[in-house]
Amino acid sequence: MTSPSLSQQEYLKGLKRHRQFVTNARILLFVAFILIWELSARFGLIDSFIFSSPARIASTFISMVKDGSIFLHVGMTLAETLLSFLLVVIFGILISVLLWLCPKLSQILEPYLVILNSLPKSALAPLLIVWLGANMNTIIVAGMSVAIFGTVLNLYTGFQEVDPDKIKLIYTLRGTKKDVLFKVVLPSTIPIIISIMKVNIGLCLVGVVIGEFIGARCGLGYLIIYGTQVFKLDWVLMSIVILCIIAMGLYAMINLIEKLYQKRLQ
Repeated sequence: MTSPSLSQQEYLKGLKRHRQFVTNARILLFVAFILIWELSARFGLIDSFIFSSPARIASTFISMVKDGSIFLHVGMTLAETLLSFLLVVIFGILISVLLWLCPKLSQILEPYLVILNSLPKSALAPLLIVWLGANMNTIIVAGMSVAIFGTVLNLYTGFQEVDPDKIKLIYTLRGTKKDVLFKVVLPSTIPIIISIMKVNIGLCLVGVVIGEFIGARCGLGYLIIYGTQVFKLDWVLMSIVILCIIAMGLYAMINLIEKLYQKRLQ
């Protein structure tokens, strides 16, 4: 195996230095933001009651860890998000396959899917509470409603863009539509499915929080709305920080799945 040339080594070193610079800049920016926020609250440049501070948020988090309440709220929001995301993936694929198998049905339903996808889902949340009651199922449906219609539209579009020559080859070899689906269409659209999953995991979290705003008795969304009502803004900002961490973690999980898939193809 030949060793890389001098120019290749310089390029790799430059690439490594660039990555380190970006990582260090991100960390520095985050630390600077936290310091400015904390110092501004301590010296009265901002109202710590309204804007809180990193120290107060950390103190609130520690106190809720000690009494165990934070685990209930985080666990509930995380469970609802993962369940809604899993159902969106399953139903999104199934409905897209159904539309692909029945072109006439897809032509009939397409305008309705577009309208439902464009509809602000926060408008549906109060109706879901009335129809289904204030329970976990309603919040899961609220989480699904944000992502399901876009998933179906994007997946169906991906199915239609599969290489037609490959489909013709299957039919030439006397294959059936089932063979086309499982040997060409679905394998070809796995990258699209993963890309859609990256978007949907965040959308499901948004939908779940919207549902918790209206019809929950626990969860980070409930903690945010209740904290606002009783002016415990430390709870609100702590919940927002935790939601950011959850969103980053869930996205990283899907990103890991994508990397494992790409590694398998190599």
